[in-house]
Amino acid sequence: MGTKMRNDIVEIKFEDMSRELRSMIVYESNGAMDVETPQALFDEILRTSPVVRWEMGVGFFKMEDIVAVARHRNIVSCDPNTGEAMGMGSAEPLIPLHIDGDIHKHYRKLLDPLFTPPKMKLLEPTIRATADQFIDGFIGAGQAEMYSAFCTPLPSTVFMQIFGLPLEDLDFLIEKKNRILKNEGTSFEEREAIGRVEGLEMRAHLRKRLQERLSTGLRHDDLLDTFIHFEVDGHQLNEDEIINIMHLFTIAGLDTVTSSLSCILAWFAKHPEERRRMIDHPELLPAAVEELMRYESPVPSGGHRTVTDDCEINGVPLRKGDVVYLCWASANVDPAAFESPHTVDLTREQNRHIAFASGLHRCLGSHLARIEIVAAIDQLHRRVSDYWVTPGAEVDYEFAGVRAANHLPLSFTAR
Repeated sequence: MGTKMRNDIVEIKFEDMSRELRSMIVYESNGAMDVETPQALFDEILRTSPVVRWEMGVGFFKMEDIVAVARHRNIVSCDPNTGEAMGMGSAEPLIPLHIDGDIHKHYRKLLDPLFTPPKMKLLEPTIRATADQFIDGFIGAGQAEMYSAFCTPLPSTVFMQIFGLPLEDLDFLIEKKNRILKNEGTSFEEREAIGRVEGLEMRAHLRKRLQERLSTGLRHDDLLDTFIHFEVDGHQLNEDEIINIMHLFTIAGLDTVTSSLSCILAWFAKHPEERRRMIDHPELLPAAVEELMRYESPVPSGGHRTVTDDCEINGVPLRKGDVVYLCWASANVDPAAFESPHTVDLTREQNRHIAFASGLHRCLGSHLARIEIVAAIDQLHRRVSDYWVTPGAEVDYEFAGVRAANHLPLSFTAR
C-alpha cells in the first residue's frame, strides 16, 4: 500500500450528503435527483467529490476508479459474513450476480455461451415479429403511451418466450418485480424488507413452474430446459441454483430493456433531426443505441458491494467490511474517459462505455439487450414516417435503481 493517498476523497456523514447523492446511493424511488437529466448532477459530483467516504463505505464516480474497483478480487457482491445479497428481493445470492471467485467463474462458464452475439442474433426475427404485433395494436390511433403499449410488453414477451415461462404469468411477475424494485418503503431497510417479502412470493411461483416442468420430463427449446439439463465439469444444477438464476433473470428480463428502450425512444422523440436521420439511415442505429446507452445510462449503478480485506485502489484506502457504491452513469460522462461527454454523437467511435457494467459482473444479457433495442426501434421506424412527443403532454421519468421514461406519450404518422 505504498501509493500516495489522493486529495479528492470527500469524507462526509451520510446525513450531511446532498439529497441527490443520498437518493442515488440508497436507490430512493423518485428522490431528489433530476431523473430526466441527471447528467448535470454527475458533472457536479465528478468535479467536487469523485470519491465519497461515509460511515459505511465509499462511493466511486470516475471511470478509471470504477473499472479498477469492479475488477478487484477484494470487492465482492455478497456480504462475506452473512452470505446475504443486497437488493433484488432476495436474501440468497442470485446467480451469477451475487457470486464471486471460482464459483462465479463456474457459473459464467455455464451461462456465457447461451448469450453470445451469434446466438442472440438468431432471436432477431422473433423480436421483430413480436414488435410488429404490438405496433399493430396502436398504429391506427396515431398516438400511444409507448411505455405501456410498446416498451414494457415487447421485451417482457420476448423474455417469457425464450425463458420458457407461460405468458399468463407475465402480469403477476411484472407486479412482483415492481414491488421488489420500487415499493412504498421510506428507508433503504424498509424497502429491502418489503422487497424480500415480494421476492419470496415470486420465488414460490417460479419454483412451482420449475417443478411442473421437472414433473413432465419433456424437453423444450428454451432457457429453463437448458438450466435443468446443464452439466459442466460433472456438476448439474440443483433446484435451488436454478431458482436463484430464474429470480435474477426475471427481475432483469422484465425491467432493464424496458427502461433502456423507453429512455432511448424518449430521446429520439425529443430530437427531430437525429430521429429522422435514423429513420432514413437504419444502418446507423446500432452505433446510435450504443451512444444513447452511454449518455442515458438507464442502469445508473453497479449496486452495493463489500470489501473482504483491507486494500488500496488507485490511492483510495478501503477497509474490510466497507460498502462500495459504483456509479456507471457518472463514469459514462466522465471527461477523462470521453471526449465531449455531453455531446450525443450518434456515430461516436471507440465508445467504451460501461452502461452494461464492468469487470466480472458485466451484464450477461448485454448482447440480447442490444439486439432487442435496435430491432424494436428499427421496426417502429419501418412502420412510421415520423413521431414526436404528443403536443400538450409530457414525458415522465422515474428512478428506482433503474431509470425509465415511465410515461411516454407519442404521436406519429404511419407509413
